Amino acid sequence: MDPERRTQNAVEKGRGIAQAGAMKKILMGGLLVAVLAGCGGCGDARNGASAGAPASSAAATEASANEPTEAQPRLPTLKLWLGPEEMVAELALTGRQTQTGMMFRTNMDENAGMLFVFPRPHQTAFWMKNTFVPLSAAYIDPEGVILEIHPLEPQNTNAVIATSDRVQYVLETPQGWFDRHHLGAGVVIRTERGSLRKTFFQTQ
Repeated sequence: MDPERRTQNAVEKGRGIAQAGAMKKILMGGLLVAVLAGCGGCGDARNGASAGAPASSAAATEASANEPTEAQPRLPTLKLWLGPEEMVAELALTGRQTQTGMMFRTNMDENAGMLFVFPRPHQTAFWMKNTFVPLSAAYIDPEGVILEIHPLEPQNTNAVIATSDRVQYVLETPQGWFDRHHLGAGVVIRTERGSLRKTFFQTQ
C-alpha cells in the first residue's frame, strides 16, 4: 500500500474511533438522564441532576416533556435478605419504572423497599425530584454487596453520585432504615432465588 493511501486509512480509522467515542458518550448521557429522572425520584443521576443534564436545550425540553407526572402503580415485589434482615421490595426493572421510582408517592412502609436493576455496572446518581418521602439509597455491586449508603432528602434535585463505577443495583428504603437495622457497606443482599446476579441475569 502506498504511503498516501496508508495515511488516508489511518485518518478514516481515527474518525471512526472518535465517532464511536462520541456515540458512547451520548448513549451513557441518555442512560444517566433516564436513571436520574425517576429514581427516588431516582435520580440516576438519579432523576436528573447536573451530572445527567441533557446536552442541548432541545434535549432538555424533550426530557422534561417525558418526565413522569404521577406516581406509578405498585410494582411486582420480591423478598430480600440483607444479612439477617428481611424486607419486601418492589422491582423497578424497565426504563420507565426506573425513571419514575418513588416519585409522587407519599409514604413507604418501614420494612419495604424499591430495588432498581440496571443492565450493567456504572457510576449511578440518584436525585429526589418530585419525591416527597425521605429515603436512604444503597448502591450495590453486581454481586449484591452494598458499596455505599446515602440519605436522599425530599425534593432535592442535586444528584447523589456514587463514588464507585460498579453499581448495578440501587435499593431505596425509608430514610435511616439501614442505621436502624445496623447494616452498612459490605452487607450482601440475596433474594428467595439466590444472589442478585442469579435472580436477574441467569436464566438457568
